Amino acid sequence: MDLRTVLLIVLAAITALTLVFYQYFYKNPRKGSLKIVLAALRFITLFCAFLLLINPKFIDRDYFLEKANLIVLVDDSSSMLEAQSETPVQQVVDQLKANVELNERFSIHQYAFGTNLQATDSLQFNKNNTDISNALSTAHEIFVNGTNAVVLISDGNQTLGRDYEFINLGANLSVNPVVVGDTTAYEDISVGLVNTNTYAFLRNQFPVEATILYRGSRPVSKTVSIFLDGNRVHQQRVNFDASKNSQTLNTLIEAKSVGVKTLKIEVEALENEKNQFNNSKETAIEVIDEKTNVVIVSDILHPDIGALKKSIEANEQRSVSIVKPTTAITVAEDADILILYQPNRNFRGIYDYVTTSGKSIFTITGAKTDWNFLNRVQQSFVKENINQSEDILPVLNNTFGVFGLGNFNVDNFPPLKGNLGGINLQKSGEILLFQQIKGVDLDQPLFAVLAEGKQREAVLFGENIWRWRAQTYRNTQNFSNFDELMGNLMVYLGSSEQRSRLELDFELVYDNASMARIRASYFDESYQFDSSANITIAIQGKNNDFNRESPMLLKGNFYEVDLSDLEAGAYQFTVTVEGENLKRSSTFKILDFNPEKQLISSNYDKLQRLAGKTSGKLYYPDRLDELINDLSTSQRYLPVQKSRQNVVSLIDFRILLGLIILALALEWFIRKYNGLI
Repeated sequence: MDLRTVLLIVLAAITALTLVFYQYFYKNPRKGSLKIVLAALRFITLFCAFLLLINPKFIDRDYFLEKANLIVLVDDSSSMLEAQSETPVQQVVDQLKANVELNERFSIHQYAFGTNLQATDSLQFNKNNTDISNALSTAHEIFVNGTNAVVLISDGNQTLGRDYEFINLGANLSVNPVVVGDTTAYEDISVGLVNTNTYAFLRNQFPVEATILYRGSRPVSKTVSIFLDGNRVHQQRVNFDASKNSQTLNTLIEAKSVGVKTLKIEVEALENEKNQFNNSKETAIEVIDEKTNVVIVSDILHPDIGALKKSIEANEQRSVSIVKPTTAITVAEDADILILYQPNRNFRGIYDYVTTSGKSIFTITGAKTDWNFLNRVQQSFVKENINQSEDILPVLNNTFGVFGLGNFNVDNFPPLKGNLGGINLQKSGEILLFQQIKGVDLDQPLFAVLAEGKQREAVLFGENIWRWRAQTYRNTQNFSNFDELMGNLMVYLGSSEQRSRLELDFELVYDNASMARIRASYFDESYQFDSSANITIAIQGKNNDFNRESPMLLKGNFYEVDLSDLEAGAYQFTVTVEGENLKRSSTFKILDFNPEKQLISSNYDKLQRLAGKTSGKLYYPDRLDELINDLSTSQRYLPVQKSRQNVVSLIDFRILLGLIILALALEWFIRKYNGLI
């Protein structure tokens, strides 16, 4: 308590005495003990009131020792089961935690890690991934202040995350690895990185790239085989020696059937190879049949038909067949897109089918078109029937935005042959090309795309489009610009699905269950994300050996379910929005791949470099006493004496208020009893 506060307290006592003296003693003839009692009560009241105003305080200092933190990080992955041999990891941890000298010097904290860091006293050794960098970074974020020591008990083999050798942990954290496992470098051959596409098209070839790794010094020659759903589809010989320790294979595999296919790359084992878990690796690819079937219906022979067929089939995923209108009904049912070339009365059956099925069509008219029939049989456009043909030049609409035009332009394009007459488009759409006749630009469509509901249409009011393809070749020495336009048109006509209010985000194949997640996004009728929906997922094994239904949890702007507890296998699932007639179904596959079994030798070299970078030291389980001695005697981790300063009130204000109330009450009662009021 400072001098100023003491002086204020003395002044308060003097002031209270002065006021009491003038109230009870100055020019007061009354004598006796009653006056003294009343004066004492009034003094207590005034003095306590002044103390409340002064609020005297004093400083209380609390001295304590702050220990350094000893952070024990234990690798809890499945590879540690094989790595610990003579000295169990749990015994190492217990010995560190029970050591008296370490407990006097440190505050000991134990964590286990696989993919994530967890504070726990029990070790299961069942994690399927090891992320050492995440464990070290998280420990550094938790223990920011002071000097901290980390004892990292691991085999040093990381299967996930950043390279822990190059993370920056700061100067206040030193890492002391305890290497668990066999440090002998065995001769080994393995399958490394495998690259392939997620999807492949039916009856197409897809690329496969695989890296084969060799660890050894003698020359070896082994066979690498590639299996697709258990059938060998490729085989190749690879050669290694001390200077050549890797080789990349590139091959093409044919997709012969639709579905999710298991792709397995396997390398022949070495003689007496200790670890053969890494001699094979599996992935998967989905083969889909996305081939677009286009049918050209024509009652006449014309060069346009051949040009359209070549242009559309420039993409191998599209096939074109040519039929007569009288035989087209059965063929049209299997078609994705119909091209109706210069329709006449023989097309009545085709138009009846289009009306009932809503199939997308591309109509091309010309000099042989029966306009009286065409105006009656369809409701997309109407053309004035003037039986006079004319050359029509194209004028590109630069604001066209229904689909991309690529590098397509109409520079120096020859005219098409078409009939004169006004055109009225009766469905909503957009014009790609306008007409120009004899140098006059007309506000009339030459090429337009239309849409109503799910049905999409395109119409070209002119024949001899083969000349445009030929002119494209003259301009660019290839047909790509014209063929790209036709390709984009086919994509537009073939895409008739509306946007779904329930969207799913998932992988068709997961390397292991720890990465299995399914996400869903649900939108209301105005296509705004709905965060109040109840969404459930029902999962079933392909062999009906597993069934489960669970809710999907809201996480930000999506719903998610964690499937990390599933075993390897094929599954099908259905996501349902409760209260809405919305559900989506699909399939996924979890591969039986454990990255922890790919390496059997501990990576002590890398742990040694980590220790050197963080001013730590490498140890082995049989040298645990040396680790304990180094930590307990190091001058770097000495406890630091610190003080905590607490400002405390001299007298509790509740006591002062109680004294004031008590003194006033007694004074009033005594005065009342003696008739002084």
